Amino acid sequence: MMTKAKKNWSGLITLAAMLLVISGCGGAATDNNEASKADASADDQKIEKISIMLDWYPNAVHSFLYAAQKNGYFKKQGLEVDIQMPADTNDALKLVAAGKIDLALSYQPQVLMARGEKIPVKSIAAIVRHPLNHLMVPEGGSVKSPKDLVGKKVGYSSIPLYEAMMRTMIKEDGGDPQAVQMIDVGFSFIPAISTSKVDAIIGGFINHEQLLLAKEGYPMTAINPADYGVPDYYELVLVASDDGLSKKKALFHKFITAMAEGQQYVSANAEQALSILFEHEDQTSPLDKEIETKSLDILLPLMDAGEQAFGYQDPASWSHVREWLLNNDLLPPDIKAEDAFSNL
Repeated sequence: MMTKAKKNWSGLITLAAMLLVISGCGGAATDNNEASKADASADDQKIEKISIMLDWYPNAVHSFLYAAQKNGYFKKQGLEVDIQMPADTNDALKLVAAGKIDLALSYQPQVLMARGEKIPVKSIAAIVRHPLNHLMVPEGGSVKSPKDLVGKKVGYSSIPLYEAMMRTMIKEDGGDPQAVQMIDVGFSFIPAISTSKVDAIIGGFINHEQLLLAKEGYPMTAINPADYGVPDYYELVLVASDDGLSKKKALFHKFITAMAEGQQYVSANAEQALSILFEHEDQTSPLDKEIETKSLDILLPLMDAGEQAFGYQDPASWSHVREWLLNNDLLPPDIKAEDAFSNL
């Protein structure tokens, strides 16, 4: 009887021990589940929202942004990015300065000129490193270089910067810059030149207007302003406000890291990148696949920073653009080049 009792107690002790182990495992599992939930909640809290306004409707030049968004590069940096299209192309810098949006795409000369108007914005990355805005003349026509436009009509969009570019080019080429008639055609560059209302246009882009004109049967010769006295400026830059930069520098650095990965993807997968872009086509500004494919072919080499990281800005470029704007009465003398940009 004593042996049987000992066996019973031994069985009960073993059972109790097993129950404790099971209970302990259950508690650990519960604790692990709660820890996982806490970690997930912490990850959610790490996601930071950031907004960017494009310079125009979505097109090939913006492919790197949509690739970074689609492929999770922004998310990997802990960012949720709201990509917005401007109602007016002049709004972006003012909205950034006012803190209504975090970042915007704009143009290098405009950043300096905005600072001249006491709009506190600063470029934090160069996107397109060379001018897209070229002087365009009918292919095979009488105008071979800027000086040939003396006595002729040049269409532009009534932007003082474009007029200064035109006059610089003519002067550099040995012509009289005042002996050309500048005609305000708004943004109707294509009908103005295709109907011979003007002899040339400035303000049209080689990755857009020139391609569209060629497709419509009006091939154009594009003359690079950088070949005729205009600085080889950054056509497209990423802009933040002075205040935003002081408060969100780390956040902006993450954005640049993700967008660089997006550009790397676009360079290696152009066709797929354009497919992603077309998912974001704005219905008010439909895209032409043939045009955007050719546009991206033009853009990719002009966006390449060579040995430098994508987005790098050369201080000498900012100094040259600042000096040229100053010499053309487009900038107050107290505006410093080094205040207009920052490499993060």
